[in-house]
Amino acid sequence: MTATHATQSTSKVGPVLYLSMDLGENSWTLGFTVGMGQRPRLRTIRARDTATLLAEITKAKKRFNLPEEAPVRSCYEAGRDGFWLHRFLVHHGIANVVVDSSSIETNRRWRRAKSDPLDTTKLIEMLIRWYNGESRVWRVVNVPAVEDEARRQLNRELTTLKDERTEHSNRIKGLLASLGLGGITVNASLPQKLEELRQWDDAPLPAEYKVRILRELERWKLVDAQIRQLEIQQRRTIRDQADPQAEQMALLLMLKGVGVVGAWVAVREIFGWRQIKNRRQLGGLVGLTPTPYSSGESQREQGISKAGNDRVRCLLIELAWAWLRYQPQSDLSRWYHKRFGSGNSRMRKLGIVALARKLLIALWKYLDRGEIPQGAILVDWRQKLNGKPPSSRRAS
Repeated sequence: MTATHATQSTSKVGPVLYLSMDLGENSWTLGFTVGMGQRPRLRTIRARDTATLLAEITKAKKRFNLPEEAPVRSCYEAGRDGFWLHRFLVHHGIANVVVDSSSIETNRRWRRAKSDPLDTTKLIEMLIRWYNGESRVWRVVNVPAVEDEARRQLNRELTTLKDERTEHSNRIKGLLASLGLGGITVNASLPQKLEELRQWDDAPLPAEYKVRILRELERWKLVDAQIRQLEIQQRRTIRDQADPQAEQMALLLMLKGVGVVGAWVAVREIFGWRQIKNRRQLGGLVGLTPTPYSSGESQREQGISKAGNDRVRCLLIELAWAWLRYQPQSDLSRWYHKRFGSGNSRMRKLGIVALARKLLIALWKYLDRGEIPQGAILVDWRQKLNGKPPSSRRAS
């Protein structure tokens, strides 16, 4: 989940009930208070018991002598429960924020006491501070709409399936390697190859090995078939332009070096639904912001933050290498070769991260303002979907 800063209101609205929630698998710990210095009222309820949650809010208002119409401000950490609870609370008129857990301040002592009541108390204190104007106390997650969140699932499932397919393939190769056999390609014709393979002493493969490899191959076939179905669905979505975000994907595909997966992930995860204000925020969304260390006479660069969307960050590194290959005459490629091209392999790897950030900003300007990256080659995006060699033209 990607965090971004949200603007909080500091206007006086009368008595307010503050609520923090520590969400566990089986139980939730709730903390209620009306301000700093007030000991929180802690309650434990069953996980996902929304009726009891609303009842506890009503009881807390009575306990603190608040009117029934008193506003409620709540928070919880982003995690496995996702955003459904946020939508439920907002639907019932509760001002809720979802907090990026990695941004919550902690005591830097070596050993720190941690329990659900302590976490709940800490959250509610920071919630009050945030509403009192301390904007840097934490970072708030930008909650996507239900439709935007659902659109991200296809590629995430596709990534998971590809990893699973690789696991099955490696397991089959590992079993064959244990018999002294290598260089075997895992595909649908593997059963026939197993009958022909021989061990070092010209003996056939043991029956137990064959049975296990064939079972593993069946799982590989199932995953491979699902991957092909999802890839066809991806291409059909872009080709038919039936999706509201398909136009942006087509625009990205017009850039030589950007493929279907790259366009899909960039739009679904970032450009399709986020309101990006500036390049600094954009870099922070994917964890490509620098982290300098400066203390006294000690000054060094610690690398990028890696605090954002890791899917997009990994994709951008791959796109940056592809950009150098397919867009060698663009201004971005020329900048890279001038700055890092003559360096060693370490410098070139550091440079590709810098190029990835510049490329991300260039893609944002391209989709948001129509500014084609200087010197970039444009192609027919439909030919990419059909697998045909694209005709190209250079942008002026």
